[in-house]
Amino acid sequence: MTETLPQGDSLAPSSSAPGSAGLTTARGAALYIGALLGPGLLLLPGLAAAEAGPASVLAWAGLLILSGLFAVVFGSLGRGFPSAGGVIGYVRAGLGARASAIAGWSFLAGVIAGAPVVCLIGAGYVTELTGGGRPARALIAAVLLIAVIALAAGGLRASATAQLLLVSLLIAVVIIAVAGSADSSRLANWTPFAPHGWQAVGHAAATLMLSFVGWEAVAPLTTRFAHPSRQLPRVIGSALAVTSVLYLGLAVATIGVLGTAAGTSAPLAALLRDAAGPGGTAAAAIAAVVLTLGAVNAYVTGAAEMAVELRRPKDARPGARRSTRPAPQFLAAIAGSGLALISLYGLGLASPAGLVAIPTTLFLVVYLGCMTSAVRVLRGAGRLAAVPAAVIVAVVIAYCGWALLAPLAVTLAVCSARPLAAAVSAMHNGRVSR
Repeated sequence: MTETLPQGDSLAPSSSAPGSAGLTTARGAALYIGALLGPGLLLLPGLAAAEAGPASVLAWAGLLILSGLFAVVFGSLGRGFPSAGGVIGYVRAGLGARASAIAGWSFLAGVIAGAPVVCLIGAGYVTELTGGGRPARALIAAVLLIAVIALAAGGLRASATAQLLLVSLLIAVVIIAVAGSADSSRLANWTPFAPHGWQAVGHAAATLMLSFVGWEAVAPLTTRFAHPSRQLPRVIGSALAVTSVLYLGLAVATIGVLGTAAGTSAPLAALLRDAAGPGGTAAAAIAAVVLTLGAVNAYVTGAAEMAVELRRPKDARPGARRSTRPAPQFLAAIAGSGLALISLYGLGLASPAGLVAIPTTLFLVVYLGCMTSAVRVLRGAGRLAAVPAAVIVAVVIAYCGWALLAPLAVTLAVCSARPLAAAVSAMHNGRVSR
């Protein structure tokens, strides 16, 4: 999963004031790259290779094109609706309040469901080093999740410097793994190219989508550039170039070097072991744990602020002060749901691919809402990019299968919440009148 930049996070500069320095192009590019890269890169290449074999590189290539469309659309939404509050405001602008509530709660649910998945990713790299099967991996993942919950309870949040160091660490690990293992690449590993049929490419794309969310998190930063019309194209171009090289490089190396073993749950560890020997596995485990703690900390704090925004009364004062610490009940909910999902994995009742499918599908629904709204409210390049993006997202959603039950449940809950609240209020008023 990519790292989300929650509203108000220390990664985002404070609102520009007259005379204040704007966001530089270099720093803006670093923040965009940081939003697009995350621990999901440690697992998803292996899952995609297991689903589609060498043909999974087609899914990577197609989603990189889609990522470019997302960049244009969210950049336009960020400039056109600078105070919209992220995906909630973007969807509300074109589709109304109910659709925006569905998008907001889907995004929140995706973050909550994604946190234990990221912990399992980090735990998988630890067990590659220490040994141990599914129960050991589940136990380590649970410890990581509890550690992050404890950090969030203290009101801690990763600083901008720390987050950028995490991104630099991930980039360095990928470069070392890809470059160091290049000599072990074999052309024979690319045949058969599509061992599971061409339909599998669609399923691989649905899995990989989790690596391509992030543009929506940094779109609000467009208002922080001193000269957005000149800086933003450079920032987006740099972010696309860097992420494209890393994604495709890792995808090609995973297939070319690992061959039939590419379906491992820790492909980077396998590549680093080939590049640097046993020390590579240890380095991958350390990097995975650090990335897991940083990313999940960002997820939890971001989800907490999203929950506050969704529950904020319509007549609330915009500048109202609120606590910097997530509510204990909210943290308890994340811990409970996360430990439950990790337990399902530990008991052999859920696979990594199955767990990844839940947040991926929820984020896809959010993106579909944003793209559809953008078609209605944007003009020019933004609208031209939103049309094909909406179509592609809808096609990828069709490959999500049973995981569509998650956004369906969110939709039913949102649609029934208001009538239920009205009915309860009517019952209460009736009793009072008696």
